[in-house]
Amino acid sequence: MSRYRLRFLLQEFDLPRGITLLGRSLDCHVTIEDPLVSRQHARIIIDDAGATVEDLGSRNGVKVNGVTVRAPTELKDGDRLRIGTQDLVFCRVDPVGAAHAKTTGVLRLCANCRLPYPREMVACPNCEGTEQTEEETLSGRFGADKQHSWSVQLLIEALEKALTLGRTPDADRIIRRATAQVEEMIAAGAVIDGPQLASLAQAAAKTSLASDDPTWGVWVAEVYRRSSRIPPGPVIDALTDLAEKFGPDMKTPVLKLADHLRATARATTSDDAEGIARVEHLRRLLSGPLGAGEPRGEGSGTPTSNPTLS
Repeated sequence: MSRYRLRFLLQEFDLPRGITLLGRSLDCHVTIEDPLVSRQHARIIIDDAGATVEDLGSRNGVKVNGVTVRAPTELKDGDRLRIGTQDLVFCRVDPVGAAHAKTTGVLRLCANCRLPYPREMVACPNCEGTEQTEEETLSGRFGADKQHSWSVQLLIEALEKALTLGRTPDADRIIRRATAQVEEMIAAGAVIDGPQLASLAQAAAKTSLASDDPTWGVWVAEVYRRSSRIPPGPVIDALTDLAEKFGPDMKTPVLKLADHLRATARATTSDDAEGIARVEHLRRLLSGPLGAGEPRGEGSGTPTSNPTLS
């Protein structure tokens, strides 16, 4: 008999025969403490015919592969479920090794740094805080900007974990989703949180270095130009590392960033002034021997996975 699992970030949960409840309540088999997830949000039923998912009257709905569920819907291997702002993947697996997955799980949201972490941990591994959020699940309480920001933060957490574990293919998959979310925010004119963008940029740079692929390093330079932000020190450090390894590929995006900052940026703090000066210094380095040669990929090295926005 086939076995099934749900994959959420880098965790997997077994789906036993019968009903599996998903929601914010601790009574659910899989509990996700996201304010946009209802207490009993959805259920997955496993029987001889296969697997189906059903919305339990949640405030924010259930989607399968982007389509809102209106009735019990059959699930197939690889289907993506959106519950609140969370993305889960439904998987069909071989019976061998199935015991390694969990059958229940709870993620809580840190009230201090807003990062999700397993409920069985005493404190948040990011900031060591012990207070979790008490926000109610109310439709419309959070705007589109907040939903995107929450989703991006979850992806950053998963990305950093994948990099720490050396799972480069997982990191590449996650960074594609995270950067796509940020691109959507830029296109919609949404406000992008500076520290969050910096965290994502540094993780993107690490992904490029780990995979020996300049794509995400190029994206870092371009996203700061398109969002008209001055990169903070750690991001410029990351750009410098990328330039040392992928000089020809990084030359054009860094020069464009430097030109943009020179024309539009206004230093309001000493950190801003230092950032502009450091990007200009990196520009001069790339204009010299460091940036000589031909780029590794075709064209200018612009990422093909995300659209270039003016």
